[in-house]
Amino acid sequence: MASETPKVKLTGKTHVKPNKKLGKKDHCQLVTFDLPYLAFYYNQKLLFYKGSDFEDMVKKLKEGLGVVLVDFYQLAGRLGKDEEGVFRVEYDDDVEGVEVVEAVAEEISIADLEVEEGTSSLKELIPYSLVLNLEGMQRALLAVQLTKLKDGIAIGCAFNHAILDGTATWHFMSSWAEICNGCPTISTRPFLERTKVRDTRVKLDLSPPPSNGNGTANGASSNGNASPQLRERVFKFSESAIDKIKSTVNANPPSDGSKPFSTFQSLSVHIWRHVTKARSLKPEDYTVFTVFADCRKRVDPPMPDSYFGNLIQAIFTVTAAGLLSGNPPEFGAGVIQKAIESHNANAIEQRNKEWESAPKIFEFKDAGVNCVAVGSSPRFKVYEVDFGWGKPEGVRSGSNNRFDGMVYLYQGKSGGRSIDVEISLEAGAMEKLEQDKEFLLPLV
Repeated sequence: MASETPKVKLTGKTHVKPNKKLGKKDHCQLVTFDLPYLAFYYNQKLLFYKGSDFEDMVKKLKEGLGVVLVDFYQLAGRLGKDEEGVFRVEYDDDVEGVEVVEAVAEEISIADLEVEEGTSSLKELIPYSLVLNLEGMQRALLAVQLTKLKDGIAIGCAFNHAILDGTATWHFMSSWAEICNGCPTISTRPFLERTKVRDTRVKLDLSPPPSNGNGTANGASSNGNASPQLRERVFKFSESAIDKIKSTVNANPPSDGSKPFSTFQSLSVHIWRHVTKARSLKPEDYTVFTVFADCRKRVDPPMPDSYFGNLIQAIFTVTAAGLLSGNPPEFGAGVIQKAIESHNANAIEQRNKEWESAPKIFEFKDAGVNCVAVGSSPRFKVYEVDFGWGKPEGVRSGSNNRFDGMVYLYQGKSGGRSIDVEISLEAGAMEKLEQDKEFLLPLV
């Protein structure tokens, strides 16, 4: 597909800073929830909109960005270290700011992007492919590419995942849209005091790799081995399909008095079971389910939804493929439910203490054997990000941080309880999943 896609022509690059001087130097220490993601890649998001006045759109987006960065000024900073080697976000009024690239791809239409299932043809629309978060010591912490399409605009964003998670990302995006849409101020200011949740100072001996333009050479994995050929596919589950999956999983409620399975747990076990089947695993093979869970309301004391930073932890659970597929779906849903509900404030504290005593920098693919790893959330109101020219026609993740079994969940464009499921799988397994009528049946 990539070879068929018309080239995107870059036409200019600028930087945008907060539109008024903050009159201070600000050094914000990264905390235990942030540091494990330094070796992840930048988190890439793509939104595309219909429209005809590209120049006016770009002007409005840049002006709005300058306004919203007054509150979200950390995104205009850089990564640095203090004298003890503790990582932090550094900002002063002389910093370059957010990188903004303009581009033209007038042969690509909104319709082309709507039907695109993979990410290879999206790469040229989103900056910082294969750029590690650690490179934020030398690069912008937020890079934006504004591309003129045949009938609209593509807004590609790359966020440094070491300084913010998905909740904070979409808080920023919705705030930027509010300003562009004429609001004099944003409705909810970010809570920037990340040391309120954890103030342990962890020294890490890490340095950014040599920069070679746009990330790791030749697209090799970080250990030098060639990555398996992956395919991506977006499965769109309607509201009625989600309701059907949930009712099926809850048809035989647990006898131990457990709560009914949530929409997330029901959809997750549906995906986990059918991906495991598509991989043709042996009954004794282990398979891991991982979810990157928001901990804002799990920590003690709880943090506000507006907490700006990473406040997520990976929750892992494992079972044998034969048990997962040989039992009814409520078995797997119960495994997921127990893992999520047991991840309370005490579990979070224990995880943090263990990590601080022996820090481990995760790579994006360290999610477990034969894994299904779920990121993003259908709770993020991605289709409500309206900059003044309507809701997006589509929202996608970029090619960064993808591996065999990575799943992104998004609010469905049709609204309500609909959910878009973006899955990356080894090509052979994806072909089997696409032919699995039981997986696809709720889609019909």
